[in-house]
Amino acid sequence: MQIGLVGLQYSGKTTLFNTIAGIENPDMQTAKEEATIEVVKVPDARLDKLTELFIPKKTVFATIEVFDTPGLKMSDDGKVKITSQFLNNVKNNDALFYVVRQFTDDSVAHPMNTVNSVRDIEFLETEFLFHDLAFLESRIAKLNKEIMKMKDDKLKRELPLIEKCFAHVETEQPLRNLHLTEDELKMLSGYQLLTLKPLLIGINFDENSIENVGETLNKIRESLPNKNETIIPFYGKIEYELSTMDDEDRNTFMADYGIKESALTKILSSAYEKLGLQSFFTVGEDECRAWTIKKNYTAQDSAGVIHTDFYNKFIRAEVVHYDDFIAQGSFSKCKDAGVWRLEGKQYIVVDGDILNIRHS
Repeated sequence: MQIGLVGLQYSGKTTLFNTIAGIENPDMQTAKEEATIEVVKVPDARLDKLTELFIPKKTVFATIEVFDTPGLKMSDDGKVKITSQFLNNVKNNDALFYVVRQFTDDSVAHPMNTVNSVRDIEFLETEFLFHDLAFLESRIAKLNKEIMKMKDDKLKRELPLIEKCFAHVETEQPLRNLHLTEDELKMLSGYQLLTLKPLLIGINFDENSIENVGETLNKIRESLPNKNETIIPFYGKIEYELSTMDDEDRNTFMADYGIKESALTKILSSAYEKLGLQSFFTVGEDECRAWTIKKNYTAQDSAGVIHTDFYNKFIRAEVVHYDDFIAQGSFSKCKDAGVWRLEGKQYIVVDGDILNIRHS
């Protein structure tokens, strides 16, 4: 699963990407012209704790793909425009992370000349709405023609859905705000509609803006159609500097700036959640691992993520939730407390379950 970092040129998007991916890049002001992708581990304090308890030979974190799309820049006519290459990159992302500039730097001019995070978000949203509106309008026309020729029932079922989406987008509302059933989402999945993709918004502040973060975020939230949109403040340059320090220097640096925790953990865990993913664990002396599954996966589905033979030859899953395991301290005590159990194929795995698969 892939989340795409999207934003205007000089928003700090590539700095954030380099920090997340652990890439050392001495020229932090150089805007990239080509898209880059990295597989990034998702921090998980639960797996850290399990590793501390079991002391395994290997620890494996869950991962997601992070895609850095080249920033949008000023064209020759003095306007920032969405290019076809940009759209092709974004279409392939499973979720989007808007990186929005809220820092001032006279050495790096904003593509629209002034720093205005509300305007920048509205620009991206409007362009993506235009894209979806044009596609839906074209699809409606094509469906009407095909239905006249073919009398296909599948096409007849699709048409009212596309018309419903078109009417919603016409009101300047993104499709992620429209209630859609699982069947409707499946029907739309092949069209890569941009405003249907899950969204995170990251606001890139500098050290001079720390005291104004709350006020700025409230202003941004009030401007959004969905007031519950996930907005994450971060300090791009500071996060990059923190990533290059040892633990002692990092703690001192964060204390000096009044930063309680790195935003990277929040960004990656939120991205993981927006992608509809969760983790279960397998533990032991050889390995402690977080396995990535989609929400609502069954025990048998989850077994298949470990190995296809586990899916085909599944018998039962030994299950105890992480919280119960930590509270009791061992599997034997979990059994005594009645929180260890055997589950069948159709058990819906919960985020944080520790599984041991029994198979033939």
